[in-house]
Amino acid sequence: MEASSPVSTPEIVFFDLETTVPNKGGQRFWVLEFGAIIVCPRKLVELDSYSTLIRPKDLSAVALKSGRCDGITREAVANAPAFEEVADKIFTILNGRIWAGHNIQRFDCVRIKEAFAEIGRPAPMPVGMFDSLGVLTETFGRRAGNMKMATLATYFGLGQQKHRSLEDVRMNLEVLKHCAAVLFVESSLPSVMNGKWHNPSTMVTRSRSNGKLVFREENSRKSPPTTLGYRRTVPYTRGRVGEMTEGVRKLLCKAQETKSLNNMLKHSHSLFR
Repeated sequence: MEASSPVSTPEIVFFDLETTVPNKGGQRFWVLEFGAIIVCPRKLVELDSYSTLIRPKDLSAVALKSGRCDGITREAVANAPAFEEVADKIFTILNGRIWAGHNIQRFDCVRIKEAFAEIGRPAPMPVGMFDSLGVLTETFGRRAGNMKMATLATYFGLGQQKHRSLEDVRMNLEVLKHCAAVLFVESSLPSVMNGKWHNPSTMVTRSRSNGKLVFREENSRKSPPTTLGYRRTVPYTRGRVGEMTEGVRKLLCKAQETKSLNNMLKHSHSLFR
């Protein structure tokens, strides 16, 4: 029997669309730009990228001037390829990968499906999805504000959002890395981050002398003097060990009963495994 080859982890594609903004009832969204980066799921590093402007069928739907300094104007897309000309490339980038982005479930995925349907072709399909808006709202919370990408970027000092597809997806990845780092620190040092940590002035140590354990108190910040006998630092007294054990038990019970934790793991499993 031949040994089975290891199953490769699907790559992640962060993607973003820039579109027209309908200002009247009955108007539709036109895709003006597609941008994506392919990311290694184990290292979260960019492997490849692609972006293109897209000329809509109705050029009049595109503003002559943009309200943003780097915004997309009618002149910018006038000579750009139509969607059907870049559909093959976009399909190859998206199909069979894990889709990631900010608010992609409610907006970008819908627009992609509409664009492919309009040219009579099946839309690409993901093998998983990671919408950073939903996941970060649940895990990171609204400490940064309204959870828009621009607000999160400002919170972490990452600069202003460009509202251009390729720049935005790269910013999305950096925001995720920063949020994950903060959550990791908070989960590793919950007492410190909550301001409840107390640094005792007395440290209890124990050493062996003639086969017997001898406990000593050290009031100095310096390391206790070493002897030929065995000695190691004990960070907790017996009472503190009991409190810690009870705290761990309660934490585990709470984790088993918390649905939000299971939801977070379900949403982020593909990205952080």
